[in-house]
Amino acid sequence: MSKTILPLAWVLSLAVLLAGCGSSPRSNYYLLTAEQSPAPSGHTPSLGIGPIEIPEYLRRGNLVYNRQGNKLQVASSDSWAEPLADGIERVLALNLASLLDTQDVRYFPWHPKRAPDYGIKINLLAMDASDGEATLTAEWLVYRPADAEPVQRRLSQLQLPLASGEPAQIAPAYSKLLYQLSETIAGAIAADRADSGSESKD
Repeated sequence: MSKTILPLAWVLSLAVLLAGCGSSPRSNYYLLTAEQSPAPSGHTPSLGIGPIEIPEYLRRGNLVYNRQGNKLQVASSDSWAEPLADGIERVLALNLASLLDTQDVRYFPWHPKRAPDYGIKINLLAMDASDGEATLTAEWLVYRPADAEPVQRRLSQLQLPLASGEPAQIAPAYSKLLYQLSETIAGAIAADRADSGSESKD
C-alpha cells in the first residue's frame, strides 16, 4: 500500500505546484523614455548631468503610485526595468542634448580637468500618480563646474492630467513631466548663453 500512496502524493504535490505557477501574476517592466526628436548635431554647450537625488520611498524596483494622503500603494507585479535614478538621469541627458543641440553630454562624476560648461543637479522631491493627475516636484541647479558659479536654482512643480492610475499610464506620464522639466532647464541654459554672448560683444 505504501508503494501506491507515495507516487500518488508526489503527483498531487506536483499538480499543486504547477497550478500555483500558472496562477502567478505576470511581471511587467516599464522604462522612462525621452521625447522623440532628431539627433543633436552640435558640440556646444557641454553638459554634465548629475547627481540625481530621489526620495527614499522611490528607491525600489516596484512602481509606487496612487498616493492618498499619507498612504502609498506599491505595485506587486509592476516594476521599473532599471533603477529609477538611472532612468531619470538617462532621460534628462537625452532630452537636454536634443533641446540644446549638443552631443557633448557626460554624467557625474566627470574628470575635474575636463569639466563641462554646465552642470545640472537634480533633487527630486516627489513623483506621484493618482487617478486624475501625475505630479513631479524637483529642486534643480544649473551651475558652471569650472568655478562652481551658480547660473540658476529653482523649484519646479509640474502636473499632468492622468485618465487613470493604471501602471501602464504612469511611465509615459512621468516621461512627459521629465520633458517639461528638461525644457525649463534648457531654457535657463539658453538664456545664460545668450547673456554671456551679449556681454562678450559689449
